Amino acid sequence: MNNTFQNQFDTYNWDETLANINAKTTQDVEYALSKNKRDLEDFKALISPAAAPYLEQMAQLSMASTKKRFGNTIQMYVPMYLSNECQNICTYCGFSMTNKIPRRTLTDDEILKEIAFIKSKGYDHILLVTGEANKTVGVPYIKHAMELIKDQFSNITIEVQPLDQHEYEELIEANLYAVLVYQETYHRDEYKKHHPKGKKSNFDYRLDTADRLGKAGVHKIGLGALFGLEDWRADSFFTALHLKYLQKTYWKTKYSISFPRLRPHSGGLEPKVEMTDKHLVQTICAFRLLDEDVELSMSTRESEVFRNNIVHLGITSLSAESKTNPGGYVVEPQSLEQFEISDERPTEEIALMLENQGLEPVWKDWEAFK
Repeated sequence: MNNTFQNQFDTYNWDETLANINAKTTQDVEYALSKNKRDLEDFKALISPAAAPYLEQMAQLSMASTKKRFGNTIQMYVPMYLSNECQNICTYCGFSMTNKIPRRTLTDDEILKEIAFIKSKGYDHILLVTGEANKTVGVPYIKHAMELIKDQFSNITIEVQPLDQHEYEELIEANLYAVLVYQETYHRDEYKKHHPKGKKSNFDYRLDTADRLGKAGVHKIGLGALFGLEDWRADSFFTALHLKYLQKTYWKTKYSISFPRLRPHSGGLEPKVEMTDKHLVQTICAFRLLDEDVELSMSTRESEVFRNNIVHLGITSLSAESKTNPGGYVVEPQSLEQFEISDERPTEEIALMLENQGLEPVWKDWEAFK
């Protein structure tokens, strides 16, 4: 078997890890806060129940660390959904194969109409998203869509089905910059419950996706768990464990972490474990205190008030005016969304909010090689 994160992951026990996190003491938290360089044991302390009274101190340290490394800038990006066709059954997703909804995959003309709107808003970083349907939105379709729009963006990120290494290499040739691949939950048994059918039901193949990306030489890999499927503390720890493994193994690659919480969708799933706003702030600050360089991203799943308050506390990239349905910007605004958006403010309003807080929205931070 190839050396992958799975080798390290399999040495951990979920219940023991969670018990270890919950057993951290105020002394452990204070020790973690006193250090300049923190390890995974410190991270456990910072996401533990014992850290709750220290949230203000964590926030101040996180803010200082973020400003030191990233300055007063927030990278702006926008998602564009190319298709809602999907061969998976996922209990938490509006695109799940079992949901009887109209399916749509954008044509070239429709993609260009959506892009024209996105460009009119000033975006230069785009995230292309599809459901997981290999026949209709496989590598040829994704590559074609990228080649159609690559001259209009500094970089292109994708969030699609996990692919093989040679397929990622093929997309990198078409100017692929970054790939987001969320494990959803690192709890193997719980993962099976939420992914009973489709290629996504293969936990190990999904877990090894970031290794295939690292071997392919992609510029940036985005990690994350869908908070609410399982205990957020354990999922946060395993995300951090995954991050540290990848940074050590594929050290030329950049990394980002996202923090999606379970949101309502057509078919609905209530969170098994609630992650409150305070818990989410604690987690974001803990990741920043663990790693000064990692990019931390916040989507429009969260509310206006929460996003207004979190932009100083560790977040380095922000989406705005997102539509989670194919054609949602111009072509077919009424098609079904993958999940409900909470912050529906237009791009201009988000940019003004950032500027009023002394932050600079960055639309383009580097020129992609051609």
